[in-house]
Amino acid sequence: MKSFITDTFLLQNKYAEELYFNYAEKLPIIDYHNHLPPKDIAENRVFENISKVWIAGDHYKWRAMRTMGINERFITGDATDQEKFEAWAKTVPHTLRNPLYHWTHLELKRYFGIDELLNEKNATEIYQNTSQQLQQADKSCQGLLSLVNAETVCTTEDPTDNLEYHKALQNDSFKTKVSTAFRPDKAILIENDDYNAYIEKLGETAGIEIKSYKDLTDALYNRIEYFNAIGCKVCDHGLNYISYEEFTDAEIKNIFDKKRNGDVLTAKEIEQFKTAILLFLGETYHQFKWIQQFHLGALRNNNARMHRVLGPDTGWDSIGDFKQAANLSKFLNRLDGNDKLTKTIIYNLNPADNEIFATMIGNFNDGSVKGKVQFGSGWWFLDQKDGMIKQMNALSNMGLISCFIGMLTDSRSFLSFPRHEYFRRVLCNLFGEEMQNGELPNDFELVGKTISDICYHNAKEYFEF
Repeated sequence: MKSFITDTFLLQNKYAEELYFNYAEKLPIIDYHNHLPPKDIAENRVFENISKVWIAGDHYKWRAMRTMGINERFITGDATDQEKFEAWAKTVPHTLRNPLYHWTHLELKRYFGIDELLNEKNATEIYQNTSQQLQQADKSCQGLLSLVNAETVCTTEDPTDNLEYHKALQNDSFKTKVSTAFRPDKAILIENDDYNAYIEKLGETAGIEIKSYKDLTDALYNRIEYFNAIGCKVCDHGLNYISYEEFTDAEIKNIFDKKRNGDVLTAKEIEQFKTAILLFLGETYHQFKWIQQFHLGALRNNNARMHRVLGPDTGWDSIGDFKQAANLSKFLNRLDGNDKLTKTIIYNLNPADNEIFATMIGNFNDGSVKGKVQFGSGWWFLDQKDGMIKQMNALSNMGLISCFIGMLTDSRSFLSFPRHEYFRRVLCNLFGEEMQNGELPNDFELVGKTISDICYHNAKEYFEF
């Protein structure tokens, strides 16, 4: 059966169509946060088959397959790549009304020209077709990014990364700009069992023997300088919530020493330490004129049994219900009060908190920079039609959506970039419906500019890529 991905997919009236086709569709992509492996880009990897690029590492698909009762062997186990693809194809018809159904068919059409509904019957044919196409030069990693008009992609690396592949890409002829983001979560989360082992690794990388808290901050500063030297402008943090607990310098020194000696920390000490290091990092980002990102609200690794077997980022996470407002306010206020609040993007995972985040950014937009503090796009469980609309409605009602920097993939897959198209279609339909209803003026110059800014120009200006 022919796919439902038509030219007017998600565009429900003539206003939405004109906004999309004339003001959004052809704009380049700035994907300012993702988890693509830079090694694959630098070496221009050619994927052996579609399972390697489409199913491996995709815990969205894995969760759906498990729900259908598919054995783990065909998900992360030792089944062949074709068997894993066929298991996914068997699952796809049952994903109706899940965004996976939309993404699956968008990706098949945009990358491979396949206009069929994927199912168990055509799985073998589509597996062979796509796997053959992936051997073509325009379907290598760099080819896939060029195909979707990706102007800039920003991957995410740990402070201990030597960035060898980003350095190689700086000397490459590849037209898409590939940058990196600094992700120091492992240095922040002092409660983790492997924290001391990580600190040893960080010290080795920075060339500093970390014996004290001062040594730790010196090592992090060293790595920020290193990242900055190759053009890094962005950092990112994946936290349950922003910590904020008053502390003294002596207390932080003692807390770090206790951890390094293997002593047990109290809940208060953990929060004090995380507050101190986040403030240190925030002030340092301001010094280097970086943009800081905070992805807040995920409850991770809920299934302890499967976490022991498969490790993190394998599909056992969910939305958390953490208290966000008070600590976030105190943290931003502390940095702002010292005139050390850099450009900041805050992402929310719990839709119940949308209005909290949408109003919080207004507290610290001080007129110095357009959209200095941003309410980031719907992410993870919310990067689908309903989640996007709720985030954009909250931002529209509580702030200025005209300053919004738009969509990102936050993905490990080179086939995920049609999510930008998906977002743009949802955005254009949202505005188009209100133009049709008379809630917005029939002024395509005005509304169209807002659409183009959200899809591309705001991010271009904000990140200065």
